[in-house]
Amino acid sequence: MFQLIAQFRRSRAGATSVEYALLATCVALAIVAAVSFVGTQVNASYMEVSSAFK
Repeated sequence: MFQLIAQFRRSRAGATSVEYALLATCVALAIVAAVSFVGTQVNASYMEVSSAFK
């Protein structure tokens, strides 16, 4: 088991997978931020249209 862990730490594939995980996390955070911003803007637009009908 320790030999497997040591081999994984020496391997470049471990570093690459961590880099891809960090990149995927950043992309996911950017998507969440964009959707949140757009959602707020759409909600404001709907509220404006709704108040115009009253």
